[in-house]
Amino acid sequence: MGPSLDFSIALIAIAPFVAALFAPWIKHFTGQLAGWILAIVPLSIFIMLLGFIEPVSGNNVVVAALPWIPSYGIEFSFFVDGLSLVFGLLISGIGTFIVIYSGGYLAGHPHHGRFFSYILMFMGSMLGLVLADNIFTLFVFWELTSITSFLLIGFDHSRQAARRAAIQALVVTGGGGLLLLAGLILLSTMTGQNSLTGLLATAGLAQSHGAYIIALLLVIGGAFAKSAQFPLHFWLPNAMEAPTPVSAFLHSATMVKAGVYLLARMNPVLGGTEPWFWILTLFGGVTLLLGGALAIRQTDLKQMLAYTTLGSLGLLVLLIGVGTKEAILGAILYLCAHSLFKGAMFMIAGTIDHGTGTRDITALGGLREKMPITFIAALLSVISMAGFPIALGFLAKEEMYLAMTMGLWPDLLFLAVLIVGNSLMMAVGLLIALKPFLGALKPTPYKPHEGSLSLYSGPVVLSVLGVIAGLFTGWINANVLNPTGASIYNQAVDASVYLGFPITEPKVWASIATWILGGVLFWKAEAVRGALRRAGNAIGWTFDIGFDATMFGLVRLADGVTRFLHHGKLEWYTLVMFVVLALTLYLPMLITGTAPSIPDFPILTFYEWGALLFAVIGLAAVLVAKTRLVAIVALGIQGFAVAVIFLLFGAPDLIWTQFMVETLSVVILALVMTRLHLDQRDHREPALALRDGVVSLAAATGFAFVLLSVLQTDLDLTLTRLFEATSAPVAHGRNIVNVILVDYRAVDTLGEISVVMAAGLAILALIRLRAKPARKPSTPRARRNA
Repeated sequence: MGPSLDFSIALIAIAPFVAALFAPWIKHFTGQLAGWILAIVPLSIFIMLLGFIEPVSGNNVVVAALPWIPSYGIEFSFFVDGLSLVFGLLISGIGTFIVIYSGGYLAGHPHHGRFFSYILMFMGSMLGLVLADNIFTLFVFWELTSITSFLLIGFDHSRQAARRAAIQALVVTGGGGLLLLAGLILLSTMTGQNSLTGLLATAGLAQSHGAYIIALLLVIGGAFAKSAQFPLHFWLPNAMEAPTPVSAFLHSATMVKAGVYLLARMNPVLGGTEPWFWILTLFGGVTLLLGGALAIRQTDLKQMLAYTTLGSLGLLVLLIGVGTKEAILGAILYLCAHSLFKGAMFMIAGTIDHGTGTRDITALGGLREKMPITFIAALLSVISMAGFPIALGFLAKEEMYLAMTMGLWPDLLFLAVLIVGNSLMMAVGLLIALKPFLGALKPTPYKPHEGSLSLYSGPVVLSVLGVIAGLFTGWINANVLNPTGASIYNQAVDASVYLGFPITEPKVWASIATWILGGVLFWKAEAVRGALRRAGNAIGWTFDIGFDATMFGLVRLADGVTRFLHHGKLEWYTLVMFVVLALTLYLPMLITGTAPSIPDFPILTFYEWGALLFAVIGLAAVLVAKTRLVAIVALGIQGFAVAVIFLLFGAPDLIWTQFMVETLSVVILALVMTRLHLDQRDHREPALALRDGVVSLAAATGFAFVLLSVLQTDLDLTLTRLFEATSAPVAHGRNIVNVILVDYRAVDTLGEISVVMAAGLAILALIRLRAKPARKPSTPRARRNA
C-alpha cells in the first residue's frame, strides 16, 4: 500500500523537547511528583504510537513532511514503518519508566530539574532519529543524541571521571557522525535520493555504483561508533559514569541502539554484498565475545551490565550481517527482549546501589528478604536474558540458532560464536540476579532496604513483559515480526515463530549447550574472572589507553601547529598574507595562460598628468618618510590623488566619500600614534626592506594584471540596467550609488560599519590602557598636610 499522511509524527519527535523546556519549573512546583507528571509525555507518545500498529501491520507507511530548505529539496520529514515503530515503542515505553525511576533515584539532587530536561531531550533526539525520513533530518537527530548523551554522562561534572567519559563519548560518536554525514551525502549523490523512503525505493542501485565501497565504509563507520563495535567499543563502559537512569535508558532503548537501527535500515540499500556480510559478521562476532568476556571479568554491577550490552550489540550486528530471514527475525526478537531485560536489570542495579550504598557484587549478599520485590524482578529479568522458556529471550535465541543451523560454512562458526557469547551473558545475568540476593546478609554502607514505588515499578513491569511476551507469538508474528522484518529484509515476511521445544531440532541442542556452558561459567565465575584479569594484566594495553594516547598526541600536535603558525609576530603574518595573495593572483593566469595583453600608454591631458604626478609625489613621500607619523600623513596624499581621479571621471559621490575617509583616517591614526607613542622611526635592515618591497610590488602588479584582464573582457551591463530600472520604483531612491550602498548591498555596508566601529572601540581601549606615568612618592610631611 502507498504512504498515508499523518502530521502527528512530527509532534511525537518535538513533544519531548517542549516538555524539557518546562521540566525544571515542573520539578520546582511539584517536588517528588515531578517524575510521575513528566512521565505523562512519553506515555502519551507510546499510546499515540500504538495507534500506528494497525496501518503498519497492513504494510502501510505513514509519512509527514514539512518544508525546510526547499531550494535543495530538503524537508523536515518523518515516517513510520515496522522498524521505526518498534524502536519508537521501545523508546517511549521504556522512557516512561526511566522518567519515573529518575524521580525517585535522584530525589533531593540540587540539579534534579535539569536532569529531567536532559533525559527528555535525549528521548526526543532518539525518537526523531528513528522516525526521520530525510537523511539530513536523521543526521540532525543523530548528532543531538551525541550532544544530549554528553550532557547526561557528564551530569556529575564535579568528578573528573565523569567529564572524561562524557568527552570520550562525544569525540567517538561525534566523529562517527561526521563519517555518517559523508556517507549519506555520497548515497544521495549516487542514487539521486535524499530520503530513506527514496533510498528504499531504489534499493539495489547503490550496490552497482562505483563508489559503493566508500559509502559502505562511511555508513558502517558511523554505525559502529554509535553502537560501540570493536575497536570503537571502549567509550560505552566508561559511560557508566552517568547516573543509573541514564545508563538504563542508554543501554536499553536509546543511543547505543541507534547504530543497530541504522544498519537494519540500510540493509536493503547497502546489504546483500560480500563486504557487508563479512564486515558486519566479523566485527559483530568479535564484539560479542569481547563484551561477554569483559563482562564476567568485572565486579561492579553496572560495568558487568555495560559489557553485556556491548556483547548484545555485537550479536545484533552479526545477525544483521548474516541477513537471512531467520537471522533478521532473530535480531528483531532479541532487540525487543534485550531492551526489556536490560532496562530492568540496570534499574535493579541502581536500586541495589540506592538501598545498600554499593554496587560491588563481591560485597553483596542476602538481600532477598530486605529487597524482595527487586529480587523477583531480577529473577524474571534473568529468565529472558538467559533465554529460558517461556520468555521473549527464548524465542529470540531459538530463532537466531535456527538461522545458524540451516547451512554449513560459515554458519557453524557463527553458531559457535553465538553459543559462547550467549553463555557468557547468561552467566553474568545469573551472577547479577542471584549473587546479591542469596546467601548470608553482608554488611553494606547503608542498611539494606527496598526502594520506593518509583524505583521498582519499572523493573517489575519490564521484567514481567519480557517473560509473558513469549505467550503471545501469534500477535508478535503479525504485528511485530512481519512489518519489521519486511522493512529490514525488503520484501514481505511471513513469520511463524512459535513457543515450543522440539527436541529433535538442532536449534534446541544449541540452546541446551548454551545453558550448560552458561551454568558452568556461573559456577566457576571466580576462577574465570581471575584468569581473565591475569590475561588482561599480561597484555597491559587497552583501547581506552590508546584513546588517551591519541588525544594527548592530538593536543601536542595542535599546540605545535599553533606555535608555528600563531607565533604572535605581526610582521610575519602580514608577509605570509601578501605572499599568498600574490600567488593567488598570478597562479591562475599562469596555469590557464590567460595573462592580459599590455595596452598602449594613453595620451594624457595636462591635468591628468597632474593627478598622476600628485600620486607619485605621495608615493615618494611614503618611501622617504623618517617616522611612522610622517608616513601615515604622506599615505593620505595617495587617497587624495585617487579622489582627484574620481573627480576627473565624473563621480562626485565617490569624491566626497574618499575625501572624508582619507581625512578621518589620517587624523585618527595620527592621534592614536601620538597618544600611544608609536610615531618613532622604524629601523629596517636593507635585506628586509628589499624583501618586503619585492613582495609588495609583486602583489601590486598582480592586481594590475587582474584589473587589466577584467577591462579586456566584454562589458556586461546586466546589473547596470537592473539598478537603473529598480532604484526609483523599488528602493525609492534616484541616487543609484546611495541605493546600492544602503539597499542592494546593505548587509555589506553594515559589515563595513561594524568593522570601523570595532576598530574604533579597540583604539579607544588601547588609549585608555596606555601606561600612566609613575607618581613620585610623597613625603610623610606631604601626607600629613593632605
